[in-house]
Amino acid sequence: MEEDFYQHLFIKQAGLESVPSNDELAGWALAVIHLLYPERTGQVYPTLDGLKQKVSDLQTELFSIMQATKACNHCNITALAGKFFDQLPELYAVLNTDITAIFEGDPAAQSEFEVIRTYPGFYAIALYRIAHQLWLDDIPLLPRILTEYAHSKTGIDIHPSAMIGSFFHIDHGTGIVIGESSVIGQHVKLYQGVTLGAMSVAKSMAGSKRHPTVEDHVVIYAGATILGGDTVIGHHSIVGGNVWLTSSIPPYSKIYHRPEAPVNENI
Repeated sequence: MEEDFYQHLFIKQAGLESVPSNDELAGWALAVIHLLYPERTGQVYPTLDGLKQKVSDLQTELFSIMQATKACNHCNITALAGKFFDQLPELYAVLNTDITAIFEGDPAAQSEFEVIRTYPGFYAIALYRIAHQLWLDDIPLLPRILTEYAHSKTGIDIHPSAMIGSFFHIDHGTGIVIGESSVIGQHVKLYQGVTLGAMSVAKSMAGSKRHPTVEDHVVIYAGATILGGDTVIGHHSIVGGNVWLTSSIPPYSKIYHRPEAPVNENI
């Protein structure tokens, strides 16, 4: 390589801001999940004071992360870090509804412990809900890092800006995409390969409602693709596997894909 290219790389490294690695940032969020659900690690705190100290340590770590990622220039990041942990009971409550939905909606699930310990859907939902809470407080970078970390581990891609109600059930999950402006109601169940996407990815549409709305008590089966910010899936509907939808359907609809593959009976 030429000397000027080495020089370019060296200058670039010298000017790099000190931001923790994605693994380190995700480690903080996973520690929050493990605090709420010791079933994932088996780690317990022998005293209440020890538990409180762990929460304090995690709050301090969040403060440091927000400093390192330049969460905001003019806000009080001490207050923002405190606000996140003040909202932890509400976060825990909604995650418990997700566990219930997964356990009660999957005949293969033997216990809630199994859901918490082994289900990639719960893993992705938990990281999304932490990221979404940070997103609501306008914390940059960190929410996307957390959901992309979950994406890398599970194949489930949920933008932290998406609005998702309680009792959310992801079954299997690999290949699910939930876009930035998606709105999902309560008691919704998604199978693998579902896409809630946009009709266009033009940069000029940034900040607009580009992704679908899915109302309460909807089931969307594997491989279904639903596109567009004006598309609404009415409550209590069923969208079958491999369906392609770019327009709204009313409540209580049942939409199925009808393949027309020829069958050669002489084979």
